[in-house]
Amino acid sequence: MSLAPPPPRTLPGRLALNEALDNAPVSRFHRRAVLISGVGFFTDAYDLFVISTVASLVAAQWKLSTTQTSWVSGAAVLGAFFGAIVLGRMADMVGRKRVYALVAAIMIIGALASAASPSFVWLVVSRFVLGLGVGGDYPVSAVLMSEYSNRADRGRLVGMVFAMQALGLVVGPLVALGFVLPGVSAGLTWRLLLGLGAVPAAAVVYLRARMPESPRFQAAVLGRHAKAAREMAAFSDGVVGDQGEPLAPGAPGPALSAREGRAARLGLGDILRDKRLLVLLLATSGTWFLFDYAYYGNTLSLPVILKGVDPAAGTAAKLALSLAMFVVFAVPGYALAVWRMDRIGHRRLQLTGFAAMAAAFVLLAAVPALTTTVAAFVAVFGVSYFFVEFGPNTTTFVLPSEVFPVSARTTGHGIAAGTGKLGAFVGVFLVPSLQSSVGLRGMLAIASAFAVGGLLLTLLLPEPAGRSLEELSGDAPFAEVEAQVPRRALGAAELSA
Repeated sequence: MSLAPPPPRTLPGRLALNEALDNAPVSRFHRRAVLISGVGFFTDAYDLFVISTVASLVAAQWKLSTTQTSWVSGAAVLGAFFGAIVLGRMADMVGRKRVYALVAAIMIIGALASAASPSFVWLVVSRFVLGLGVGGDYPVSAVLMSEYSNRADRGRLVGMVFAMQALGLVVGPLVALGFVLPGVSAGLTWRLLLGLGAVPAAAVVYLRARMPESPRFQAAVLGRHAKAAREMAAFSDGVVGDQGEPLAPGAPGPALSAREGRAARLGLGDILRDKRLLVLLLATSGTWFLFDYAYYGNTLSLPVILKGVDPAAGTAAKLALSLAMFVVFAVPGYALAVWRMDRIGHRRLQLTGFAAMAAAFVLLAAVPALTTTVAAFVAVFGVSYFFVEFGPNTTTFVLPSEVFPVSARTTGHGIAAGTGKLGAFVGVFLVPSLQSSVGLRGMLAIASAFAVGGLLLTLLLPEPAGRSLEELSGDAPFAEVEAQVPRRALGAAELSA
């Protein structure tokens, strides 16, 4: 008696596409997407680390008060708060691709308008516009890369987008030194520094407009399963498609079933009434707020902090010290986070980073000698910088791109990113005043408490490493089906079902 072979397993169209995405190898398409998405974060980091120099030059030229100088530094951060929330929500309503190119265009306008500023008010408004683009880039670039990615390398790929900040960390101070050391006039220097921020964004506007819509969003929310598969097959040179034999370039995608309906769109009210989503919002937004207060507040105020450690240091010396810390500590932290994140775990890496930050800040606050000697301060503060990048600066960006349902993913990430930028805005204004009232060591003690708070809130998050977006976010029907489906690449028959 012979047994007939079991009938081939068939999967709904969206699930077949998602499994193809989850099991696809890292390809040229993924690397190109990382580069095009990462330009926004290069611009963000470049701008972040030249604005402290710009603010000091503008304050001297225009005789600005301390509050006005803080507005020059903080206007873009405030704009990023609104940009992340508004444009993040828009990307869930009209699609990721439309907002993807829009945010780059906004950054160009903001940077050029800032460089041409004739007055304090114009400069602050232009910086706010720039911030709108920077803030909007956070949820769109993170989620788009997350939805392009496979299961095994998602943290690494999304982290690589964010790690483009590392280049901005280095290029920003180098460009500033390139103008300060030869003695270029202060008025021309700050305008050139701001205007150059438009260059990287201008380089990718066209490329962003040509990138495909998120296949997961297009299939799940818009119901365009076959179109999503065809576009991904074309743009990935057939890597994302038939996992048995890659599709030839230009070949049609797998014939996906159209019988599966669209996923329900979640409105803001639906999100706020869902207890699980509220916990995720609290954890992702709260950790980002607490982290950005400590990170951006200290970073934007770094020249002031270094002046407190070494009152005799000039502009060039402070830029050189900042650059040294970024190259020696921050850049290796980014690189190690990208390399090891998916093995260590995204949540676990965030816990580790917050713990190390808290320890470094406590040490600086408790030992007076560490804040009076430049070498000792830079060494310990630099260690905190390493664990900032090998920890929450990277993971607060990655985690919100994974844990929310597909129809609310950029909304959730945008709220988290916007709340983080609010923390940064508070830090910009609070850190200088705290340093004058409680001193450098008192300010660092407060930063350590914020790091401990971030660690505790991280415990509310799930561990996303190695899990599919659909399983992790609970998007039906994938969570139920995937529990019964082995994690392996699909064959040609299954993909064409």
